[in-house]
Amino acid sequence: MKPESFTWTDVHEIGWRLRDAHRDVDPLAVRFTDLHRWVTELEGFSGDPQKSSEKLLEALQLAWLEERD
Repeated sequence: MKPESFTWTDVHEIGWRLRDAHRDVDPLAVRFTDLHRWVTELEGFSGDPQKSSEKLLEALQLAWLEERD
């Protein structure tokens, strides 16, 4: 069951949702600017868009890769 809302710290939830939203995309080929936008556009995302970082986006990218594989 999907939580009603989630933030940047819900890395595995975001990875799971990105997998569902972008099934044909290689997570390692996504630019961080696009990844940031895609995360903030996910239904239920309630985090502050200014609170992301390169390290966090890398973690999200790896979580997405894990969910895909």
